[in-house]
Amino acid sequence: MTVSASDIKAAAKEIEGEVMRTPLVAAPRLSEILGCELYLKLENQQYTGSFKDRGALNKLKSLTAEQAGYGVIAMSAGNHAQGVAHHARRLGIPATIVMPEFAPFTKVERTRELGARVVLLGDTLDASAVAAREIADQENLTFVHPYDDPKIVAGQGTIGFEMLEDQPELDAIVVPIGGGGIISGIAIAAKSVKPEIEMIGVEAELFPSMYQAVNELAPSAGGQTLADGIAVKNPGALTRPIIEELVEDILLVDEALIETAVHVLVEQQKIVAEGAGAAGVAALMKEKERFAGRKVGVVICGGNIDVRLLSWVLTRGLVRDGRMVRLRIGIIDRPGVLANVARLIGETGGNIIEVYHQRLFYDVPAKQADVDAVIETRNAEHVHEIIAALEAGGFPTRVLSARSDEGLVQDAPITER
Repeated sequence: MTVSASDIKAAAKEIEGEVMRTPLVAAPRLSEILGCELYLKLENQQYTGSFKDRGALNKLKSLTAEQAGYGVIAMSAGNHAQGVAHHARRLGIPATIVMPEFAPFTKVERTRELGARVVLLGDTLDASAVAAREIADQENLTFVHPYDDPKIVAGQGTIGFEMLEDQPELDAIVVPIGGGGIISGIAIAAKSVKPEIEMIGVEAELFPSMYQAVNELAPSAGGQTLADGIAVKNPGALTRPIIEELVEDILLVDEALIETAVHVLVEQQKIVAEGAGAAGVAALMKEKERFAGRKVGVVICGGNIDVRLLSWVLTRGLVRDGRMVRLRIGIIDRPGVLANVARLIGETGGNIIEVYHQRLFYDVPAKQADVDAVIETRNAEHVHEIIAALEAGGFPTRVLSARSDEGLVQDAPITER
């Protein structure tokens, strides 16, 4: 194997005191929901907000003086970029980062703030990698790969030793997979300490590149995913054989589960994770029975989510849970009627957030109107109570947005539920 447990121990000594030894915290509320004893490794607390600090520093400290003088170049959607930029600045090494054009604004700006020259090239990570290697050849820069490098894998693997030092009784460790650097390193470290521990990888359904590679399936990666940090089309050449040997299974999670996991982590454990960082929790949600009653460690590998996107995810979560709903209410268009509607909603405990009159662009009689009301509620059952009160008051009502699995069907008359 190209990376050994000894390499990871050496990396741990190399980076000690220069990256955070992140906590492994018990997650009691999520444990109750998922039916397992869950521990979260909070790599989102690293200086740059992700585990990438570890491998980047280990690689940079291995450079010769000549290589450091010329500088380094990396390609990244954001987290690897920040790790390289931060530690390169600390060590006085010039850094250039090639980022794909779709990289989140927050990650681009943060990388620039960390002192790196940022070049936006490529519509995929792979296209960015090609551009980065061309620039490296032109300017004699050392290319720092995000996962296909023994020093990178060894740096990320330090997480595995820390997790088992903090909780030796873990039965399984669940780790997101992009190119495979973090799970490869953790698997090597963890299996050297506890050979029987189960290693589970997680990929987004839209980017199942490693799953398809190890199962000899035709590649099909592509699309827009919330887990942009693991949106990798081509699995690592270095990491693939490690994963084939040491990782028991790779689970695929869809976008709805990833989004829900981001929301649940914030609400239940007060932890902010980006889509890739929440993928491990999404996997536990998908296969609760598999992990039931076991001690499970999940790596929250990053927390660099755009604030606007996080706000949108949290709001959508309220809608999914039936705690925010949009109702279309039919009224007679005359003074005092809207006040009566508001009174009925208020008496049932609903909180009106927004109101829209629909008079001009809908097939509504001239003396009538539709009112669309966005209402904050306690839960899905409370929505039913509000609708019942409105209909009893003579106002036909239907749901425009809510969770269908709670009996509230999108854009359908409530009487049809």
